[in-house]
Amino acid sequence: MTSTLPAVTTPKVPAQRTPVPETGSTPRTAPSRLRTSKADLILCGVLLAAVMTVQGWNIADYPTLSDDEGTYLAQAWSVQQGDGLAHYTYWYDHPPLGWIQIAVLTWIPSLISPESMTVGSMRIVMLLVSAVSAVLVYVLARRLSLPRWAAALALLLFGLSPLSVVLQREIFLDNIAVMWTLLAFCLAASPSRHLWHHFGAGLAAAAAVLTKETMIFVLPAVLITMWRHSHRDTRKFAITGAVTACVLIGMSYPLFALLKGELFPGAGHVSLWDGLEYQLTRPGSGFILDEGSGSYGVLRSWLYYDRILPLGGLAGALLLLVIWRWSVTARALAGPALTVAVLALVALRPNGYLPAMYVIQALPFLALVLAGGTASVAHGVLRRRRTADESTYVTRGRYAVAALLVAVSAVYVVPRWYDGARTAVTTDANAPYRAASRWLATEVEHPEDTRVLVDDALWLDLVHAGYRPGLGVIWFYKADLDPAVTKTMPRGWRDLDYVVASPTVRRDAVDLPNVKQAMKHSTPVATFGEGPDRIEIRRIEGGGTESGASRASTATSASTKGATATEGGDR
Repeated sequence: MTSTLPAVTTPKVPAQRTPVPETGSTPRTAPSRLRTSKADLILCGVLLAAVMTVQGWNIADYPTLSDDEGTYLAQAWSVQQGDGLAHYTYWYDHPPLGWIQIAVLTWIPSLISPESMTVGSMRIVMLLVSAVSAVLVYVLARRLSLPRWAAALALLLFGLSPLSVVLQREIFLDNIAVMWTLLAFCLAASPSRHLWHHFGAGLAAAAAVLTKETMIFVLPAVLITMWRHSHRDTRKFAITGAVTACVLIGMSYPLFALLKGELFPGAGHVSLWDGLEYQLTRPGSGFILDEGSGSYGVLRSWLYYDRILPLGGLAGALLLLVIWRWSVTARALAGPALTVAVLALVALRPNGYLPAMYVIQALPFLALVLAGGTASVAHGVLRRRRTADESTYVTRGRYAVAALLVAVSAVYVVPRWYDGARTAVTTDANAPYRAASRWLATEVEHPEDTRVLVDDALWLDLVHAGYRPGLGVIWFYKADLDPAVTKTMPRGWRDLDYVVASPTVRRDAVDLPNVKQAMKHSTPVATFGEGPDRIEIRRIEGGGTESGASRASTATSASTKGATATEGGDR
């Protein structure tokens, strides 16, 4: 009997066919990605060079030096000197990370040339911050699926708007905070979706808030961007990691105050609670649409430099939020659009305080929204599928319409931006400050024994000229608001020699008794400039009768680390 084994058969496998990619969606190979990255790098580099040239030209001479700039730079100088977080008492008006970063940026220049540590010359370090922010705008635009030309447009809108050319030159915390915020958005929109990118986004967001606390309003938009760009399977881990990183780093600020015994109010010391209370209850500047309010004046100053980016970007953001459900572009730009809307709502508070530098926080997102809206319109005009019965003339007509729109936009925008940029690169607004600084450095004998009230824009100039920091050259607010200073002035304004009446000093002297009396009982010995922007050096009549040696001894024995009240300006 024979036995047979079942025949071994090979199962039939359906023939595998190489899929044909759809038109326009061919997978990128490594060389194509390399070419794309190289093209982006070249385009971004060329545009960045143009932007930095415009922003850097005449940077020390325009705009006029501000007291806030002087304050942040003086505090950075104090950090460099190892004298603490501020050149007077640090009273928790802002988290200190902002001017710690300024101290790092200005460390090498101040080490090489200490006398160059002044507001005008140190503005140059802000170019580095502006450059990083401009590159991040381009990167974020590409990660939000904008075409290359639209990303380039966003970079140009952000970097060449007259508002940017003027405000990004200045030593403001807002400029540094915007850089960290843009980094948080870029990491949140990372195409690789690594968890550590999202963790880094949380760290960057915390750094932004600790640089300028108002950036906390932007954090929901960062989370929305992360939610849209994270993988469904790891989304919860990504959000949890980002929030945890942000909170843990953010808590370092109250922990710092707690360890110093300055978290809550108490006798003889400042507190974080008092600083927060002041920021939340400070006198408002009125409703932004009330023509008689200070906020309306700030709005007019913004629109004086540029109407296109603020108004166009705001309108575009509101439109994107309305059509969010039906537009791919609107969903891609949800984060920037929400940022613009939230910052606009904060500015519209009925009696909130609106500083001039507030618009800096919105500039990159206004640029992204406006560039994205332009890309959407261009896509609708040029990329419509051609039907079988559509003639070549209709297709050419669409291109003609697009070219006409570009030409009209250029005709409207370029002349207006040219005027604003020309003012920034040709006007010398700081000649009076420089002249006043030279006069005080050369015409006053024994500066080490002289006491002079100045605004913070001149404070470091006089320190380098030989005046004693803190109690010789005195930030004028401190003559009334800091007990550590006022106790060295038993005779009040009579213990002073000079007051430098800059526009800031004249404006705020009304609410400061010692400064007001010093102005009243003084006569000008030198005047620089004309009109409301003039700077007067005024010698105080009957002031400084106590011997210089005695005053120096008294001042030296007093500590500048006592309790302080609040100052003016954005601070």
